[in-house]
Amino acid sequence: MRRRTALAFLGAGLVARPALAQSRAFVDSAGRKITLPERINRVFVAGPPASVLAYALARDAMVGWIRTPSPAEKAFLASPARDLPETGRLTGRGDTVSLERLVAAKPDMVLDFGSTSETFVSLADRVQSQTGIPYALIDGRFSASAASLKLAGDMLGRAERAATLAAYAEASFAMVDRVLARVPADRRPRVYLARGAEGLETGSRGSINTEIIERAGAVNVAQGLGGTGNISNASLEQIIAWQPDIIVTLDRTFFANVKSKPGWNQVRAVANNRVHLAPSLPWGWIDAPPSLNRLIGLRWLLSLFYPAEAGIDLRAETRGFYELFYGVDVTDTQLAQLLGGTAN
Repeated sequence: MRRRTALAFLGAGLVARPALAQSRAFVDSAGRKITLPERINRVFVAGPPASVLAYALARDAMVGWIRTPSPAEKAFLASPARDLPETGRLTGRGDTVSLERLVAAKPDMVLDFGSTSETFVSLADRVQSQTGIPYALIDGRFSASAASLKLAGDMLGRAERAATLAAYAEASFAMVDRVLARVPADRRPRVYLARGAEGLETGSRGSINTEIIERAGAVNVAQGLGGTGNISNASLEQIIAWQPDIIVTLDRTFFANVKSKPGWNQVRAVANNRVHLAPSLPWGWIDAPPSLNRLIGLRWLLSLFYPAEAGIDLRAETRGFYELFYGVDVTDTQLAQLLGGTAN
């Protein structure tokens, strides 16, 4: 999504693959014209968000993961996709794929899901030019989830599957709007997103890491930290001054220890037992990565913020999402594992 990339491995001299006789023309989310083979059998994912998108739409076509899933993650992924090899990543921190290795994987296309800024357009154009492998950029903004699913589905030859998942995304956003229509602005919670073991890293308003919280109608208390839309560090004094009603955390260590941390008992959310650990398997429900996995996170946040108005059966919603998007039947034990950080 909003990621940095060094891509120091880009080199000259790679021989582009010959053009395929049968092909289809598309315009990706960045307005780039790309030509794809008639059938997509092998997809190389560029980064973490694209991994989720490709898995949800066409896991049978994935050539591998950017990193090998952990045993805990594999428990929530379907076979045989969960056992695919590690191929490395093209984008983000720690890009690990050489162009030679990319070509050797023999993908029909590279799929990226996230930012469509000039940085990523330039990267896509260079990789495509030097390898001959079509490289598609799909808009990763949360609000664009349904449209992006349909575009990616058309490219991958999974239009019917994409339409089903897009309908879920549209229904999720419509659910939020219905609930918020019943909740006056002065009743919407003030929320702090706590990242890291100390809970002091957060996303300022407009950050891709907090857009799901803001889309759920809550007020992100972190404003003006390092500019709009950035990940920054807050001080405990600032958090006490903000007095969030609810803290959502991604870190299990922080969740387990927050009550014993000096000074945190002065924060209203901590004193009122309103600290919630976001589920994180096989991917996070808030971000990590910021991809389709956030759709179930949106319903989780509604159930936290407006339990009466939302009336969500979170166990049933979780089972339904995991079956639809991940192809797995969640057991009661797994449900307890996922939802153990949710206060009821």
